[in-house]
Amino acid sequence: MELDLKAGLIPPASSSGERSFDVVTAGGGPAGLSAALYLSRYGMRHAVLEGWQPGGQAALTDRIENYPGTGPTTGEALIGVMRSQAFSAGTVFLSERVSAASAVDGGGLLIEADGGPVHARALIIATGAAPARLGVPGEEKFYGRGVSYCATCDAPFFRGRHVMVVGGGDSAVKEALHLTSFASRVTLVHRRDALRAEPALADRLLASPSVDVLWNTRLLEIRGTSGVESALLDTPGGQSEIQVDGVFVYVGRKPATEPFAGLVRLNGDGTVWTRDIVLTSHDCVFAAGDVTSNPLRQVVTAAADGARAASAAWHRLGLGG
Repeated sequence: MELDLKAGLIPPASSSGERSFDVVTAGGGPAGLSAALYLSRYGMRHAVLEGWQPGGQAALTDRIENYPGTGPTTGEALIGVMRSQAFSAGTVFLSERVSAASAVDGGGLLIEADGGPVHARALIIATGAAPARLGVPGEEKFYGRGVSYCATCDAPFFRGRHVMVVGGGDSAVKEALHLTSFASRVTLVHRRDALRAEPALADRLLASPSVDVLWNTRLLEIRGTSGVESALLDTPGGQSEIQVDGVFVYVGRKPATEPFAGLVRLNGDGTVWTRDIVLTSHDCVFAAGDVTSNPLRQVVTAAADGARAASAAWHRLGLGG
């Protein structure tokens, strides 16, 4: 099967009828696809339960420039190549969501999915975490066209421009500081009168000459035609519209861990608790990518986590010597 980076070739989901595997990976983003490729190379029987959106959040990214060896590409194209590699290597793909997972008496795991139960000796949780949305008009319309949830990913596209950051916690402040290296002006909008970020971060932000902070202010609407052009705000002095080229939203993240809450230990923010990067509180369950609390959330680090999780599962099942 030819791999076409520009076309983003995505093979159809498999339907072999098999429901019992050595390893099941929940999630079809970079972490899950990387794990699938490595599991194939280890000769393990495995499947990816990818849900209804192959590729996860990465597939929705308009432009990726920092994945080694590819050059500028879209998330859809990169995910297409990764998925094609795993498919060609023998991965079974099931377009099903996981609703629950539990340990089975005597060993093994039972994963409840849309198409019925799936049995596995080990599980890799790679279901990711979606940025929390504000839910304001224009947010979805301009996603990927000026609205972003990742300054680390998209800041270079706003070099010399005016951008807005919404939020007041550590993530919002860190990303606002990151944006100052690219944007000509950064306006941070916060609904309270003080930042929730750690003091050292807050002090750096407030001392930056290229940052303005609008206190007690809420974003009401994102406006534009083909891309973001302005933002309508609710300020202490009334509604106001300001011209901006981009809006970065940091109002929290929601990890997709509900189905696994009774199987593995979770952190207070809902991410999977891990040690040694991918090991969880259950000996035969591993976690990779944005579903964990690992601080750097990039396609390349998610792929690395997936490879580590596959290797850990291989060794745990006694197949890796």
